Amino acid sequence: MTEIVLGVGASHSTLMNTHWEETHHKDRAERFRDALGEARDALAAARPDTVVLIGSNHFRGFWLDLIPSFTIGVDECLASGESGTPKGPQPVDRELALYLANALVERSGFDVAFSARMQIDHGQSHAVQYLLDGLDVDLVPLVVNVFAPPLPTLDRCERLGRAIREAVLAFPGDRRVAVIGSGGLSHRLPWPDWRDPRGEDEEFMVGAWRDGRENWQDYDARRREIIRAAEAALNPEFDEEFLSWLERGQAHRLTEYTTAELEKVAGNGAQELRTWLLMAAVLDHAPGRRLSYEPMPEWLTGMGVAVLDPAQTQNSERQS
Repeated sequence: MTEIVLGVGASHSTLMNTHWEETHHKDRAERFRDALGEARDALAAARPDTVVLIGSNHFRGFWLDLIPSFTIGVDECLASGESGTPKGPQPVDRELALYLANALVERSGFDVAFSARMQIDHGQSHAVQYLLDGLDVDLVPLVVNVFAPPLPTLDRCERLGRAIREAVLAFPGDRRVAVIGSGGLSHRLPWPDWRDPRGEDEEFMVGAWRDGRENWQDYDARRREIIRAAEAALNPEFDEEFLSWLERGQAHRLTEYTTAELEKVAGNGAQELRTWLLMAAVLDHAPGRRLSYEPMPEWLTGMGVAVLDPAQTQNSERQS
């Protein structure tokens, strides 16, 4: 029997690794880091065999020569290791990953791309570093396109999450499965719409995304300079509202936004909330528990951590 035992949503930032000492709001940073540790402990207590790890691509694993909306890693998975995140091969639950790739087509009509040699970046390896530290689990990595428009709609992401839930629960093997959504919350990156770059920096970025498959490291120093020069654009009110939806089992309300509306209210980085939405849908929108929310302008991001525990929901239903 296969069970879905826990869901975790967590923001990521490589600046935790590279600029910790320069962080001004150390108290907030420490509370966020502690919340990651608490989520890691919740994952350990749930004893998963496999983690469906849903993250975004920051043009170190996928480039503009090919950008699927959704890609499942079904065999080899390599982490790029930028900015102090884990590097090298990651363990993949090949049996479950292949089953999902097939079942989503056969049962749900989702023609999700697959990769037998996937490269992930900090959009997922940040979670490996902080949420899976010391845990003996295999992965089913799922990369969502959130930065190269046209993006999959929020409604499409929510429906994919439900389809993944159905497929996981129908898996004939014996697994305890946890789900992590990595990304968000509100933030704005100095990244252009690749279709219409404006100015030298934006043209450089698009060139890096188009041509960086074999030598992405060559572009990294200037990329980092452009990002570090950006001004923070957070929306704590939006972040609080989204987290309150998650706590009430209503993360599906995010689908009320169009892609353009979400960017306008919470920045282009908030498109990563597709990963949280997918995670919540796989958990059947069980009510969540917020562990932390910290607006971190020096990391350019509203940083949040939450846990969705279906066992808690079942206990509450029995008591009522």
